[in-house]
Amino acid sequence: MVKQYIHKSKTYIFSLRKRYRKAKRKYQIGIPLCLILLVWYILCLPPPLFHVPYSTVVSDRHEELLGARIADDQQWRFPTSDSVPEKYKICLIEFEDRHFRSHWGVNPLAIARAIKQNIGTGRIVSGASTITMQTIRLSRKESRTFGEKFIEMILATRLEFSYSKDEILNLYASHAPMGGNVVGIDAASWRYFGHQAATLSWAEAATLAVLPNSPSLMHFGRNRDKLLNKRNKLLGALHQRNIIEKVDYELAMAEPLPFQPYPLPQVTPHLVTRIYKENGGRHITSTIDKYQQERTESILNRWNAEFAQNGVKNIAAIVFDVEKNEVLAYCGNVNFEKEASGNQVDVIQAPRSTGSILKPFLYCAMLQEGELLPDQLLPDIPININGFAPKNFSLQYDGATHASEALARSLNVPFVVSLRNYSIPKFYNLLKKAGMTTLDRPADNYGLSLILGGAEGKLWDISYMYLSMAQQLNLFNEENRYYELKKPSYILNEKNSERGDRIKSPLFSAGAIWQTFDALTNLNRPEEIDWRSIPSIQKIAWKTGTSFGFRDGWAIGVSPKYVVGVWVGNSDGEGRPGLTGARTAGMVMFDIFNSLPQSRWFERPDRDLVRAEICHESGFLKSMNCPEAGTDTMWICKRGLDAKPCPYHKLVHLSEDMRYQVYENCAGSRGIVHTSWFILPPSWEWYYKEQHPAYRSLPPYSPECSKNSDIKPMEFIYPFPNAVISLPKQLDGSPGQLIFELAHRSPQSRVFWHLDGQYLGETEIFHKKECIPGKGGHILTVVDDTGASLSIKFTIK
Repeated sequence: MVKQYIHKSKTYIFSLRKRYRKAKRKYQIGIPLCLILLVWYILCLPPPLFHVPYSTVVSDRHEELLGARIADDQQWRFPTSDSVPEKYKICLIEFEDRHFRSHWGVNPLAIARAIKQNIGTGRIVSGASTITMQTIRLSRKESRTFGEKFIEMILATRLEFSYSKDEILNLYASHAPMGGNVVGIDAASWRYFGHQAATLSWAEAATLAVLPNSPSLMHFGRNRDKLLNKRNKLLGALHQRNIIEKVDYELAMAEPLPFQPYPLPQVTPHLVTRIYKENGGRHITSTIDKYQQERTESILNRWNAEFAQNGVKNIAAIVFDVEKNEVLAYCGNVNFEKEASGNQVDVIQAPRSTGSILKPFLYCAMLQEGELLPDQLLPDIPININGFAPKNFSLQYDGATHASEALARSLNVPFVVSLRNYSIPKFYNLLKKAGMTTLDRPADNYGLSLILGGAEGKLWDISYMYLSMAQQLNLFNEENRYYELKKPSYILNEKNSERGDRIKSPLFSAGAIWQTFDALTNLNRPEEIDWRSIPSIQKIAWKTGTSFGFRDGWAIGVSPKYVVGVWVGNSDGEGRPGLTGARTAGMVMFDIFNSLPQSRWFERPDRDLVRAEICHESGFLKSMNCPEAGTDTMWICKRGLDAKPCPYHKLVHLSEDMRYQVYENCAGSRGIVHTSWFILPPSWEWYYKEQHPAYRSLPPYSPECSKNSDIKPMEFIYPFPNAVISLPKQLDGSPGQLIFELAHRSPQSRVFWHLDGQYLGETEIFHKKECIPGKGGHILTVVDDTGASLSIKFTIK
């Protein structure tokens, strides 16, 4: 018995060991296999479910569509939306998958029903696909086989674990075929109904819900009855289930199908194109305000119709929000849909000759550094600097003009002289730091013409430069400090208005900016137009510019809330008579400002300014010779206190009847009076007297007194010192004449002319002399009847 029991025990133990080894082998194979299948199941879903190109979609700051660009595969497929309209959800679930909210990606009841229907008909009439399975099929784009159907089921269950039901609906709605090259509910809503998906009616939602089942039905010339029947059948089902009320049902049934596709909106098309190049395939929310954009485009189109009569075909405009540091309106050109006349050129980003639009930056920089005072006199006479002979737009000269007036009137000569004093490389570097990106040549290559349009600039860059000045002034008035500024953006971002780090030395100080803007509010171009007739409802600092050859008209306007930049011209560079900044771009700019909300003017930054006594006539700091009655107390930049005092008021000695200059040792019975006299250089005085009749020239010396003074009695107007002159031949082939011109403080004086020691003749009152000098160097000498002499060298080529 014992042996028998032991034998049975051994046999039982042996069988257990055998079963254990078999089970162990199964687990050794099965567990890894299950783990592998589990890992595959977890990783089987690709990270982005859809690998397809998307259209570039641009909306305004309120999510209204501005425009779109087709995807790379030529499909209108908008990027996946964040939400799906409730009406479309209801219609889609009712039509495609009533149990969508309750199953895990696969509906067993639907599968059983499909098998029964397919066997009964002898062909495949139902695939039992849920919305989740259809989403997987759309992402895979494989042929429809039983094996592919099984894979879809597995991936559908996996999709349910990774995405919520609403997210799955979003994926389906964004990638479902809607007929032709239209994909997704967002693109279909705009193409078929002309509005966004959020405002779909019941009839429209039902139409889009049935379309993916048979997308070929969406054809505007055929199959309309089939599509209409499918839509109405769905609407009837919704009504029978009391999902929509009777009134809504009847209205939806009466609503017709669309007759033709709608074009997508084309608002700010140049910006949409730019965003397409920079951020293609995305939905970008821009900073544009659609309402303001459309108003601005309407203003540009109206003015374009008028300017086109003169052959001026293109206009561009940009509007910045100063406080938000954002673009409100971006009009790169007009008539984008017309390919002629260069209308598709985005002029906002195109380099164009700047004309006089850069003068305020030189004025502001010189104010800030104390090299100029706001009303300081600047020369306005014919000049020639190494062959460069700038002229004013009016071809007239004032002799001398106050700096603020020279800026307001955009006089060329005073600013060429100022740039020469300030330094070309210094101004060149300042412009680059301010944001001008088109200065790609050395400073010396531009020369003094840099201030008159010798360089090219973009409307974007120059408008931004004015914008940064307005921002720094606003910030200083708010917090008494300066900050590093970010460049403005046309893509909506909460960080657009954030300021950078605090800085001690800004490019332009608040005081200099305020004085510059204050001067620009007085902009007056009497040779062009009386701007008092413009019904502007708010105070604006503005500057115009006109390029050489009347090719470009500029206008930039600034208020505490907005900066408006306008360019007018022809994209191909053709010039047109009368194409000036004031008469074209200025008019458009004021119209745009009138469409914007009003704003108060900038506060004066008293903490960045100081009071100083200024000579009223010269605009310099008061000197010891300036009369008390002719002194004003004005605000100037702090470094302006280091400027030199008035050099034009001098103490002179006159006879008691004020008719002669005298000295104490020769005054005799005439008597002597010591007085302050405003004396300009002779060449300035010559032109200054024509514009200022009250100006009094210094009296001549009395016959009893020999002349001994540092005040020059005369000065050459032409030729300029060391001038190199070319004399063109006359029509008959004879050599051309050279006309010498002289300014004398006493025009009635007789002046005797000599060229290279040979006597030419004399003049009186009008001191001009004709001559035909030969080639080579010459010396011109003049002597007046008091014995005063003056010489100058020049060369004939």
